[in-house]
Amino acid sequence: MVNQVSLSPDGPLVSDVIYGTWRLLADEPRPTVADLASRFELCLELGITTLDTAEIYGRYTVEAAIGEVFRARPDLRDRFTLVTKCGIDVPSEEKATARLPHYNASADNLVACAEKSLRLLQVDCIDVLLVHRPDWLCRADDTAAGLNRLIAEGKIRHAGVSNYTWHQYELLSACVDRPLVTNQIEASLLRMDALYDGTLAQCEQRGVRPMAWSPLAGGRLFDPQNEAAVRVRRCLDGLRDKYDGAADDALAFAWVMAHPSRPVTIIGTNQPDRIRSQARASQIRLDRQDWYALWEAAQGHSVP
Repeated sequence: MVNQVSLSPDGPLVSDVIYGTWRLLADEPRPTVADLASRFELCLELGITTLDTAEIYGRYTVEAAIGEVFRARPDLRDRFTLVTKCGIDVPSEEKATARLPHYNASADNLVACAEKSLRLLQVDCIDVLLVHRPDWLCRADDTAAGLNRLIAEGKIRHAGVSNYTWHQYELLSACVDRPLVTNQIEASLLRMDALYDGTLAQCEQRGVRPMAWSPLAGGRLFDPQNEAAVRVRRCLDGLRDKYDGAADDALAFAWVMAHPSRPVTIIGTNQPDRIRSQARASQIRLDRQDWYALWEAAQGHSVP
């Protein structure tokens, strides 16, 4: 079973493997409400009690699809911690005034987007709202004003960020009334930026668990033309028996989760067998030298 952990000292309880809904509607034919409900039930069976979504997912359609599941099965809503994100506008029917893709983390926009998310998700309160991307044209106190208002009005329980540098996180933290509860970042064996740029160290310092998206490097980990991926897969294959037959994807998740900042990881697949496989990462504790062997395989050299 997947472990339940606190996202931060004052944050919500989440599963340390999270079901991500970026590709929730990507399958053909489009999944029905019953199909999605079955997928959510599988997650709960495995102990995955947290859903991650975003306003922009599915070209602004995924939140409504989740809401339809909750409308048909209100019992499911109460069993999940719900995370959503907002602040990205791209030209679409939904964002009729957008001439080009851009970020908008202004207070008024965050409030409007969160209120829309509440309607679409058919919930009374969002457990965690994340600012999806830092907006370079918005002052931190403006962004904070929107988050503070949403918490004060009971529309969200907690606030956090996504894809922020540690400097941007610190700036916004100085302006919000309640501590941010997470930073959702890209992290994998093939994307180690957060390991070196201070992002994970800052999360550890603050006692905030990062949420790691794309722990399989967007599928690049399975690309036979990617030399680093081939080396990593060779190393993973050699570790499988040591970890009770855990598949490559579970071991790759476990590699991310082993960092002292204690990241939680986000699943990006719709396939039941792969959801089951990746959920196993919650129970895997990589040996120190195995962790470094995978680092070495990814980097193509030993530690300096």
